[in-house]
Amino acid sequence: LRMHSGRTGERIDTIYWIEGEYIREALAEINHFMRDWRTDGAVSYDTRNIDILAASHRLLDTDQPYLLLSGYRSPKTNAMLRSKSRNVARNSLHMKGQAADIRLPSRSVSQISKAAITCSAGGVGRYSRSNFVHMDCGPVRVWGR
Repeated sequence: LRMHSGRTGERIDTIYWIEGEYIREALAEINHFMRDWRTDGAVSYDTRNIDILAASHRLLDTDQPYLLLSGYRSPKTNAMLRSKSRNVARNSLHMKGQAADIRLPSRSVSQISKAAITCSAGGVGRYSRSNFVHMDCGPVRVWGR
């Protein structure tokens, strides 16, 4: 999994799964990286969502890391964002460590979303006007343009 955060300046480039086993230390690193940077709160990120992110990235055939816009969100952060945008769900999967909003400068929203949709493993939101894709491990569904 390769990502960087514009908010914290942190980068992650890790192998988190080998021969059918998740690597506990790598998952701990991912949990910290995906934390709510506003509150410094973290959760145990759902490995299904990590798998979707990694599989989609492989399908995009690039070495460029994702830019993480939003990983885990505390209820407080989610409420604040919800008060500013109608596109933030009240019971967002971000609050469960089951969603991520990402951007990949070398690929379009359409390309990234197609890769995620190909995984048939969760929700894919296309936010072309804001230039990002939402990926979650909830029910399979697609929205946005």
